[in-house]
Amino acid sequence: MSRSMTFAKRHQQHLFAVLLSLLLLSGCGPATVVVEGRFPPPLIEPLPLKLGVWYGPDFAQHEFFDESTTRGQSSWIVKTGQAQILMWNSLLAGVFEEVVHLQSAPIPGQSIPGVDGILVPHVSQLQYTIPKHTQVKVYEIWMLYRFELLTPDAQPVAEWDMSSYGKTPTAFLQSDQEAVNLAAVMALRDAGANFATTFTRIAPIQAWLQAQNVPAPGSSP
Repeated sequence: MSRSMTFAKRHQQHLFAVLLSLLLLSGCGPATVVVEGRFPPPLIEPLPLKLGVWYGPDFAQHEFFDESTTRGQSSWIVKTGQAQILMWNSLLAGVFEEVVHLQSAPIPGQSIPGVDGILVPHVSQLQYTIPKHTQVKVYEIWMLYRFELLTPDAQPVAEWDMSSYGKTPTAFLQSDQEAVNLAAVMALRDAGANFATTFTRIAPIQAWLQAQNVPAPGSSP
């Protein structure tokens, strides 16, 4: 009888240890940030164009995963997709007179009626630093975009890269997640400002605007 009781007790202790280990492991998952923020439209004169825009799945559901390499660091998942859509919708509605959101990817040879061109944005890279990485109290995010401007029948007009950057100190925030979120929001706003100020300066786009009888802002009539 005593052996049976001892075996049962050891079995319970072992089971408890296994459950405790599982609970501890479940609490060590990656730190997740779903980026949220406000993105006011730019205060500029919109181009008199009707632009189609296609957000591919990789863009609309964009997220960045960084797996920790040491026990002292956390893995991170930074989900920017929803915020990307909000920011670019707001921005493009201010840059162009009308924006049409395409429901499927543009296919070469198949024309989209009623639009002057099609814009397809991509997030090529996202990098970040947090205090555990740099040992300074600054949170930073870099994003690299690639854009394609297409004709209404999906023929290439221009392709170009654009970077953006956002940072925030931790002194005004309560958590790493809040700091990463604010840095991402600042990077998105920087991307919007860069796009609005550089779009019409790209040589192939200037030629495209001339073909649409649209003078680039600041050019002579």
